Amino acid sequence: MSDHSSPASESAVVQLSTKKFMFGCMVIAAGIFLFGRGQMPVWLLAVEVFATIIALFLFGSFKYQIHKNAITYGMALVILATFCGLPDSEFHQEVQKDGLGHFLQHHLLSFKGLDHLIHADTMLFILGLTFFVAVIAQTRLLEQITFVLLRRYHGGVLATVVSVTAVVAFSSGILDGVSMIGLTIRTLVIILLLAAAPTAAIRYAVMVCTAVTTICGIWLAYGEPPNLIMKANLHPYLDNSFFLRYCAPAAVAAYLVIAWNLRKKLGHKRVDLDKLDVLDAHVATVRFLQAERHGEVMTPVEFVEAHATELGAAAPGILNRLHNGEPLGLALMRENVPVATRRTLLGRFVSEDLAEPLDNRYVLLAQGDAAGADKADAAVDEAIHNLRHRRALAAKVGALALVPFVGCLIWHGINHEVPLFIASFAGFIVALLGVINLPKLRNLALREAKHEFAEYYFLFPLFLSITLLTKAGFFNVLQELLHHGIEKAGPSHVAFAQFVGCTFLSAILDNNVVADFASRALHGLDVGIMHLFAMAQIAGYAIGGCWTHIGSAQSVVAFAFIKRDVDERYTPIQWIKEMTPVIVTIIVVLTVIIYLEGALLNWLH
Repeated sequence: MSDHSSPASESAVVQLSTKKFMFGCMVIAAGIFLFGRGQMPVWLLAVEVFATIIALFLFGSFKYQIHKNAITYGMALVILATFCGLPDSEFHQEVQKDGLGHFLQHHLLSFKGLDHLIHADTMLFILGLTFFVAVIAQTRLLEQITFVLLRRYHGGVLATVVSVTAVVAFSSGILDGVSMIGLTIRTLVIILLLAAAPTAAIRYAVMVCTAVTTICGIWLAYGEPPNLIMKANLHPYLDNSFFLRYCAPAAVAAYLVIAWNLRKKLGHKRVDLDKLDVLDAHVATVRFLQAERHGEVMTPVEFVEAHATELGAAAPGILNRLHNGEPLGLALMRENVPVATRRTLLGRFVSEDLAEPLDNRYVLLAQGDAAGADKADAAVDEAIHNLRHRRALAAKVGALALVPFVGCLIWHGINHEVPLFIASFAGFIVALLGVINLPKLRNLALREAKHEFAEYYFLFPLFLSITLLTKAGFFNVLQELLHHGIEKAGPSHVAFAQFVGCTFLSAILDNNVVADFASRALHGLDVGIMHLFAMAQIAGYAIGGCWTHIGSAQSVVAFAFIKRDVDERYTPIQWIKEMTPVIVTIIVVLTVIIYLEGALLNWLH
């Protein structure tokens, strides 16, 4: 495990001025608006949209970078100015027919209008879901499940990780993989550190979390934002039965490939349960205690890195011991950290009132007095026992919150006029009641959710730009190309081409954008062919989204974690190199599924 990035590595990235970029976009937009009215070609609008999407990749992956919000919001001004110069668009015709006031009321001052423009319902659903899952995550339910499984499998790491990732894969279809990945990464890292797994295995487990929460989350519409975007764009043809019928088999097949690759990486590693530290044995309650007392939850490695200045020269040795499975307190003791500093840090890590008994425990443990160390656990055990009931209550309320959440999803499925976002906000409000009287924990959940959703801000102008491109008639050409391809090559080959195309596009661009763009060309097709193509596209978005470090929100989270806490020298090229074998295997398996579905479609017709 590594320390924080060095100054040299940080200076390798040059952040260009967002103010200058925005000002330049404003000048260009003003020029187009003033001098280009009524004479802008549709192809220029398409070029501007594509340039925006490509810029996200170019200015997000290399040395010279611009914040993605500046790129999309700045270019949206240029795109809007160009669109104003397209008098033949649907929006222009609507304004001429019904007047500007009616247009503004219908498209900007109504929920349906905003949903049509920028996927308002989908984005609000994701907003509510991030807050809902953030609150549930603070009950530490996943950590509890993980250690129950670890004991069930007698310390077997592979069986535990495979089972936990199966739970996460299933949950990602309902609770959104973006919300699940951060918690999953930290939970698996705890297990692998206890097993003294090598850095390569820890790094691979973090990367696998991306595939589990991205590809395996496609089995239901709510698991991935691209799924919801597809569902909205192709309503009413994509419902929950479509995802269960077409996407669930692909998700299961992908998970089997992932589980097989985990077997090769993790081998026969085990955690010695008899030597498990008291803090690790009750990790769910301890992490709940951290959130409740300090308003933050850290792994021991993250904690040591955050306090590297206080630890001075001892920090590298402590990190090395943690990586080899030693408890934090014992690592502090054996690296000769002064008593006062040890107790201060243990108080910050767990709780001030437990710092002294914990330190005494590790002193006795270092002296080889296991019996004395067990007796010193009394205060710790009592605090954990007292808090366990409070955590269990929060977990029960969180579980209860699934009732209104699922109920509203069913209601939306029966009546599409019911907004989807009601479900996630209903679940969030009920779950919040379980932690409402724990201010630090509650604020931690809200803060993490707010930070997570901020990663989606750049999508709003992109969705608007693609809607404008649709109204300009651009996707009519793509629909004609699809029909021509079906006539010449047949549905199966066209579906495979879309699968491969969406995979590569999603690898270099954000898969939400690719989903909004590609799905709009599927209108007007036979329902069976539309389902086949939609499944192929969804699979492509998911696979491409985890192939590179920028393909999806999950990849961004996982890559940042590796750079910060596992290997500061890790590069995007290394990510691609290590992900490619499992990705290629999944591509082969899903290609077989696509062609089988195509053959079944031909047989039925």
